[in-house]
Amino acid sequence: MGRDENSTLATLRLAVTSTSHLPHIQPMPRIFRPAHCLESVTCLTLDWLAELEIDALLLDADCTLKRYRETTVSEDVAHWLDQMRRGGIGLCLVSNGRGRRIEKFAGTVELPFVAKACKPRPGGLKRAIRENGFDRRRTAMVGDQLLADIVAGNLAGLTTFFVRPIHPEEEQWFTRIKRPPERWLLRLMGLGQWVPH
Repeated sequence: MGRDENSTLATLRLAVTSTSHLPHIQPMPRIFRPAHCLESVTCLTLDWLAELEIDALLLDADCTLKRYRETTVSEDVAHWLDQMRRGGIGLCLVSNGRGRRIEKFAGTVELPFVAKACKPRPGGLKRAIRENGFDRRRTAMVGDQLLADIVAGNLAGLTTFFVRPIHPEEEQWFTRIKRPPERWLLRLMGLGQWVPH
């Protein structure tokens, strides 16, 4: 492995936290705890997913893949999605957003989707797994909301990845009001460095 590759891997490690080594604070329910924390979805590599035996990802849309007010993803995220596809990773959007808006976004990134998923209930995730033929044991949920994406993923029995939200100040009010308790929970779980900026 060359010097540049080593440098890239070192940078990625700084942008990722696995939580299994952290103390489990009681009586903190485990449904709030993500398995891993990421600076961005682009920190998820094919090699890491293979190591975790994950071959399908359920992806939140707003503030996970893109800014809330944007209708498409950045070049970096578009490149990452292409890498995942070429690597054989199954992908599906699972969003609480309204059907028409999420359908339009799903079209721009060419992904199947489940809209109005009602996270933190796990039903939308289970539907995405069923409709796409994913193996639940090899599927992960990736999202920026502790009280929606991570709880839903944990309730569904999936590996969960918490992503630092992209410009959360642009979110709708009913999402922004959940951020203070999320910050409190992250700090309580020893994940204060992942509190949204």
